[in-house]
Amino acid sequence: MRASQCLLVNRGSSPKATGHDRFRNEPRGYERNGAALPNARGSPNTARRARRGPLIFGGLVVYCTVCYGTYFYMSLGNTAKMSGTEVAEDVSDRYNHTAQSFDKEVDTTEKLMGLGWLRRSLTRQATGHVLEVSVGTGRNIRYYDPTKCSSITFVDQSAEMIEIARRKFRGMFDLLPEFQHLGAHEARKLNSSGIDTYPQYQRCRFLTQSSHDPIPRPVPNGFDTILQSMGICSTTNPSALLSHLGRLANPTTGRILLLEHGRSNYEWLNRILDEHAPAHADKHGCWWNRDIQKIVQDSGLEVVQIKRYHFGTTWWIELKPGLGRAKASE
Repeated sequence: MRASQCLLVNRGSSPKATGHDRFRNEPRGYERNGAALPNARGSPNTARRARRGPLIFGGLVVYCTVCYGTYFYMSLGNTAKMSGTEVAEDVSDRYNHTAQSFDKEVDTTEKLMGLGWLRRSLTRQATGHVLEVSVGTGRNIRYYDPTKCSSITFVDQSAEMIEIARRKFRGMFDLLPEFQHLGAHEARKLNSSGIDTYPQYQRCRFLTQSSHDPIPRPVPNGFDTILQSMGICSTTNPSALLSHLGRLANPTTGRILLLEHGRSNYEWLNRILDEHAPAHADKHGCWWNRDIQKIVQDSGLEVVQIKRYHFGTTWWIELKPGLGRAKASE
């Protein structure tokens, strides 16, 4: 037998091999006798990518479902059923009571649900003269881009919470490189009216009041950007509040940006929310089963876009003053 016709057999391998086995380890496209071998299965990398896509997508779906389920289970575990549907108009006493522990209590659930990313995407759109109502402990403050804002006004009716927000704001600016060559007392000044002023801003205000009350505009045309996150759930007559914010916005270029939670796309989930809503509102001052879409429609504002997450319970909304915007100044 000619040497060229012999098969080289590795130690431990079978002495007999089929034609398929002989070519198994040869690279794709290897030429034999001057002809390229066919590549029936295509590129291995392409096949792997095709298999990986559905796995990644399925994993993300499972992860998001588990995270939301964990958040929902933890929320239900903190409340018990109770009768009654009324909640006090002024809920600042609840927030004053929980202000010091509020961030710690919501940090885990917000991380699980990816709310930090949603807060960032909302806040990064703030430009010009900015108003943020229901600021709470200032969970959006870290996401502001100071180079885009001419002024900023923070409003909340809880004195304890807005003081925490004020400290966060001061801490953020003290860390900015452009302020580090200045002393803290030089970089930040507090004037006689209680307004903090910073070199980066024309002015910064922290107002302890209801968002329904008149809010002074920094310029006659009103605010360029108005933000509210998780505030509709805790205010009385939320449609009237949105209408009020629309009148505070610049009539031509103003935008109202909302990050809210409310009713779901699924009735089975809405039934659970409805069942536990009174207890949740009584403890936290938050009605988590409100119909956000109807509230927006009743406000008279024009919808620019709406995105929904977490089975439809989280609402990312962009609005602008509607055609029927009230002319009366406030």
